[in-house]
Amino acid sequence: MSPRRRIPQLLLTAALLGTLIGSPPAAATTAHGVPLRVATYNIHAGAGMDNVFDLDRQVDELRLIDADVIGLQEVDRHWGARSGWRDLAGELAERLGMYVFFAPIYSLDPAEPGGPRAEFGVAVLSRYRIVSAENHEITRLSTQDPNPVPAPAPGFAEAVVRVKGRPLHVYVTHLDYRPDPAVRTAQVADTRRIMAEDRGPKILLGDFNAEPAAPELAPLWEGLTDADPGAPTFPARDPVKRIDYVAVAKGTAGVRGAWVPENVASEHASDHRAVVADLVLRGR
Repeated sequence: MSPRRRIPQLLLTAALLGTLIGSPPAAATTAHGVPLRVATYNIHAGAGMDNVFDLDRQVDELRLIDADVIGLQEVDRHWGARSGWRDLAGELAERLGMYVFFAPIYSLDPAEPGGPRAEFGVAVLSRYRIVSAENHEITRLSTQDPNPVPAPAPGFAEAVVRVKGRPLHVYVTHLDYRPDPAVRTAQVADTRRIMAEDRGPKILLGDFNAEPAAPELAPLWEGLTDADPGAPTFPARDPVKRIDYVAVAKGTAGVRGAWVPENVASEHASDHRAVVADLVLRGR
């Protein structure tokens, strides 16, 4: 593994509001471990099922979820007109009062000389300090190349957060969307190799673009436990399949409960619904 890149440790302040109506209560601190609420959410570049960009809806949804650590997918950073050339990862972190690490899949030259690079990728948001982070490469089939071939490319985020003195490796991924599972199969192999290089507690958050019983995902479940919310996540309105995951490395944490938010905002804020899980981190 390449040396980890230290990232700025800037604490952003904002109101941290409420818990999701109808969701299980957050775990109380116990002698057996540290409670942690985690979530994964594909934000569809800030647009909802109506394809209208409206980051306020997603902020409202994330405030209701009230998670300590969040993995985001389809995150624009000065990418284009569809998201107003804005830094969605930075804005969400600031408005939610969280640390952020953004890992671009694509980083293109700026539209105008001297401007910011146009980037699209995944992100980690955390209430706890991010002590190190790295943007790993996994196999990808580029959407920016007219004649793509599978090749290593960035966009597999790893952030180490310190939860009440305990380091936790948080990985965020977005696997290939195509019906042919070949690229996802390679990505799963890459994921397992990268995660095996790290010791200690680990969680994997992401949009896997495959349902739990898909053969290409089977190797993941050898070392990870699927925090099954018991409900589909896609599409957000009248969802029919679950392709979004909170997965916990064996021995990392107990899963107290997992769920998919169900409210009006959840149906409209993105084209995916989030998955939320209450964990209790074990040991030190």
